[in-house]
Amino acid sequence: MSDLAHAPTPVRAYHLAHEPHPENGTALGFWLYLMSDCLIFAALFATWGVLGRSYAGGPGGAELFDLKLVAINTAFLLLSSITFGFAMLQKQLGKVGGTLGWLFVTGVFGVLFLAVELYEFRHLIHEGAGPQSSAAMSAFFTLVGTHGLHVTFGTIWLVVLMIQISKHGLIRENKRRLMCLSMFWHFLDVVWIGVFTFVYLMGVL
Repeated sequence: MSDLAHAPTPVRAYHLAHEPHPENGTALGFWLYLMSDCLIFAALFATWGVLGRSYAGGPGGAELFDLKLVAINTAFLLLSSITFGFAMLQKQLGKVGGTLGWLFVTGVFGVLFLAVELYEFRHLIHEGAGPQSSAAMSAFFTLVGTHGLHVTFGTIWLVVLMIQISKHGLIRENKRRLMCLSMFWHFLDVVWIGVFTFVYLMGVL
């Protein structure tokens, strides 16, 4: 009886068959993140709006910006948005190979966009129009550079997601990640259209 009295009380454990995940919880959280990103870019656009003509007596946008080069770069990013759409269509059809193929093409366009942007930055700095040359160029490098960082992280995310899809296929988790990356990528396209219009086009005109 004494052994039974001192026996430890068994601990009850409850195990769920699936980890709880609220329906559409990820989508809501990611939309909130995108809204916060909108505020960041809104502040950077406002800064450019205030400082965009303050070239400290140096050359202005008409002399510094190469619209042909920027138009080519814009085409790269817009085409990457189209190819991402094709990847999402392949995802809807359940085709792993097609999804990976179009994601790869999207990544190539993303890398080309970044390469052209880095070339432009290098050219501007070589011409003496670096971020320290004037208030306008500080605002320019901050705005365009922040967008470039987003594209860089988006491209890294794209590569990691391709690896996950190649290993595990189009499981529910990967479909959810694809949806989030799709929203992020299209958001970057919309921001770039604003950059092209308000920074480059109006800067030259």
